[in-house]
Amino acid sequence: MQECIDQKVYQAEVDNLPAAFEDGSINGGDRPGGSSLSIQTANPGSHVEIRAAYIGTTIIIRQTAGQLSFSIKVAEDVARAFSAEQDLQLCVGGCPPSQRLSRSERSRRGAITIDTARQLCKEGLPVEDAYFHSCVFDVLTSGDPNFTVAAQAALEDARAFLPDLEKLHLFPSDAGVRLSPATLLAPLLSGLLVLWLCIQ
Repeated sequence: MQECIDQKVYQAEVDNLPAAFEDGSINGGDRPGGSSLSIQTANPGSHVEIRAAYIGTTIIIRQTAGQLSFSIKVAEDVARAFSAEQDLQLCVGGCPPSQRLSRSERSRRGAITIDTARQLCKEGLPVEDAYFHSCVFDVLTSGDPNFTVAAQAALEDARAFLPDLEKLHLFPSDAGVRLSPATLLAPLLSGLLVLWLCIQ
């Protein structure tokens, strides 16, 4: 909506989750309708919400367990309105080397067994759905039990976004995939939960 809103860029990194766009503004500009794009912070430095009311979109960006995660609520027609050639990317530059997990670092921190990861995730996510399995994957992969908080936050975002709470819990069997210990290690990520994505 170029006639209503100035183009805005939001950039976040671990330990730098600003409460404003790159130009320092917190809305879409002075044009009519500019207030329909806004940034709000629920918890400075760890939780930012970008609302684009004119296209029915909300983006929540969180820093949890030393990583960034995001949740997006967007209308399907808006999400499909752009072709691959258009530059609408959430993660432009990938994760910086300092944010990548190395196997040797994970070994130094100590491995977490699958039973321990399941038990840790079960404390905050009692339903064994996609959020639970993503939590288990992240805790196993990182060796960091703090990733349970990120999975719980993603579920909390989904509760806020979904008008029909019957659709809240996404089960792998709903997609025709049965879970077994072998498939558990695959990253079963919902559309709302991407724990390893760095936003740049």
